[in-house]
Amino acid sequence: MPQDLSATPEAPKEDGRPKWDNKFQYILSCIGFAVGLGNVWRFPYLCQIHGGGAFLIPYFIALVFEGIPLLHLELALGQCLRKGSIGAWNTISPYLGGIGVGSWMVSILVSLFYNTVLTWVMWYFINSFQEPLPWSVCPLNENRTGFNEECYESTAVNYFWYRKTLNITPDIAESGTFQWWLILCLAACWAIVYLCTIRGIETTGKAIYVTAIFPYLVLTIFLIQGLTLPGATEGLIYLFTPKLNTLKNPRVWLDAATQIFFSLSLAFGGLIAFASYNPEKNDCEKDAVTVAIVNSMTSLYASIPVFSVLGFKATTAYWDCLDRNIIHIINEFDLPEESIMRQNYTSWISFLNSSYPEKIAGLKLKSCDLQEFLDQSVSGTGLAFIVFTQAIILMPGSQAWAILFFIMLFSLGLSSMFGNIEGVFTPLLELQILPKSAPKELLSGIICLISFLIALCFTLGSGSYWIDIFDRYAASVPLLVIAFFEVIGVVYIYKIKRFSEDVEWMTGRKLSLFWQITWRFISPLLLLIVFMAFVTLQMQKPPSYTAWNPKYEGFPMKEEKVYPPWVQAICVLLAALPCVCVPLVALFHLVKQKRRSKEPSLVPPEVSFCQGANSNFSHPKE
Repeated sequence: MPQDLSATPEAPKEDGRPKWDNKFQYILSCIGFAVGLGNVWRFPYLCQIHGGGAFLIPYFIALVFEGIPLLHLELALGQCLRKGSIGAWNTISPYLGGIGVGSWMVSILVSLFYNTVLTWVMWYFINSFQEPLPWSVCPLNENRTGFNEECYESTAVNYFWYRKTLNITPDIAESGTFQWWLILCLAACWAIVYLCTIRGIETTGKAIYVTAIFPYLVLTIFLIQGLTLPGATEGLIYLFTPKLNTLKNPRVWLDAATQIFFSLSLAFGGLIAFASYNPEKNDCEKDAVTVAIVNSMTSLYASIPVFSVLGFKATTAYWDCLDRNIIHIINEFDLPEESIMRQNYTSWISFLNSSYPEKIAGLKLKSCDLQEFLDQSVSGTGLAFIVFTQAIILMPGSQAWAILFFIMLFSLGLSSMFGNIEGVFTPLLELQILPKSAPKELLSGIICLISFLIALCFTLGSGSYWIDIFDRYAASVPLLVIAFFEVIGVVYIYKIKRFSEDVEWMTGRKLSLFWQITWRFISPLLLLIVFMAFVTLQMQKPPSYTAWNPKYEGFPMKEEKVYPPWVQAICVLLAALPCVCVPLVALFHLVKQKRRSKEPSLVPPEVSFCQGANSNFSHPKE
């Protein structure tokens, strides 16, 4: 007998389930979860290294055939069954419960390192109130006779990041000590997350108005300021000039597919949890398209101020290079000051090269090429904490811009944390880990406290190396595997016909042929191709990392090292643990079912359909 799940969110007294205050709050929460740090520091980097505007071609193809269909599927599933990830997949079939467990596990792992990144942002935000900015000048050495050697050999920006913030060790095997300033910031970050998620969507729904909207305001301010900076035009031309020959490289298509997938926060379970608090009668198709388009447009919008500032930084570095060469030439040839300017530098060099080639060669002038400065690509923490902070120093009113920049990053990351925590909180609430009489505040507190204690390992000197490992292995392959089984589970186990009727009941219109084709064939095929390509690339060489080592002969270049065997084992464990939940849970129920019946059915008789759908449609027995 199908379960009676006909209670609606408009009648909380019947099921006690919270609901969104309004549709806008729900859409904002989904957008806040999807739009995160990657939109600011990952997407512009991919455009930069993959042919500028040409990258948008595979990006939007992946958006249409992979991103939007998977987003629609998750939102429809959550709204249909009104449960978190574990509950939803257990409802469809106990054999698929491992999908929910896997996504729940990924949400935990990602929350641990993601909030530590916000810890770094908070530390920079606090230091942004100093004048001058602490990463703008090198400190003196212990004897106060000159600058600190490590800082002098690299840059003040690098020194503040690697030594004053991370106090990084030269090897991942050296744990180092706990950094008390990071522990305090980490505690503050988890306290903020706790206060915002203390009662699930009842509190995050209020906080999201600030955390989701504020970054757009700051991006707009940066856009206006960025466009007025010298070199902004060169940065934007570099970003959007299409280099179509790059499309021949398979890596471009792989990066486009993975960026869409991870940017939309698919397979984390947070979107299923958010949608589960919707009314049954809601247009989840329109919601999916809206969230996906806003997410992608935000990436494009963020790229404009980012590359305006990067163009300014490259132009400033180019001018500095020219000025140093001009001083050398004027001194060597005893020329009047201002006889050689940036504008006539090229003609002077041509003249002197033809007239005094030996003298010019002896000066060992640096090659100054604006294109080379623009080509210096970096993503992730390197963009936020090194490149962008260096550019901010050069901007008028640098202190105010630093404060704005880091509070924007914190807001972006915090709204994504809401989705991660909801992906952990909702399943635990439904599984009734604590007694029904226990308040939600207690469960939220336990989640945040345990997460804080585990995340303390990231405040060690080697912590940033481990965050990179968590990012590369816990938040990559497992999500691809989980999403693949999500599509297979809905289309071939729950059955696409049944699901289509459920969606029709919720939206009031039939599913178009597009959704049918993408769910049945294109999306699972794309996920399989991306997974195989991703694993193939990872296996081409031993997993390695770059270490900051002042004793390295190539310093300030970072030293590339191969992970020791025990670290490689942890990498495999992080990638495999959420994935093996899928077959292990299925095997457990198969053995359990075999004890009861000789012929276990993949979809047991007690499978539940979308709430209320049975009264409108006659679902065939599969």
